Amino acid sequence: MIDSQGIFRRAEALVNRFGSRDPETIAGELGIWIREEPAFRDLLGMYTVRWRHRMIFLNPSMTVPLRQMVIGHELGHDALHRDFARNRALQEFTLFNMKDTTEYEANAFAAHILLDNETVYRTALQGHDIVQMAGLLNTDINLLLIKLQEMNRLGYDFRMPMTPDGSFFRKIRPDGKRNSRTGAPQIE
Repeated sequence: MIDSQGIFRRAEALVNRFGSRDPETIAGELGIWIREEPAFRDLLGMYTVRWRHRMIFLNPSMTVPLRQMVIGHELGHDALHRDFARNRALQEFTLFNMKDTTEYEANAFAAHILLDNETVYRTALQGHDIVQMAGLLNTDINLLLIKLQEMNRLGYDFRMPMTPDGSFFRKIRPDGKRNSRTGAPQIE
């Protein structure tokens, strides 16, 4: 069972502690090393713990919004699954499976870090559709859908126009464009 309240509280605690929704700022304040890995061609990012150092490796070709989503996702793994990541990188075959609890939790954590409840709520009240909302909030539609799902679990009452695509990170290229080919960029 997903602990939506717990994920929200942990994400909001970091936002409040560091006064920022910028995942790169939060990672830096937490002492998590962020390194770009030029060898990443198909991988967007990866989280691991080695020698007691928490590390996020990123594809250097990513757009800024995508980079923030990936770092937010990896912060979710740090906050929620650090013991699982010790001495190994999280395995890609579980990352995009939204039926896999750890991956959904990391995505929900990223949504809470990047998207403020009140801002999302006010934007929805203005009558925007999901595509318009995602554009106004500078986020991926699927991450916004996860945020709306999680807000519903926290007591809001959004009508969900669709369900998030569990493999949306797989379909995003480092330049932020969609890629429908097999072997598209992935995040670990």
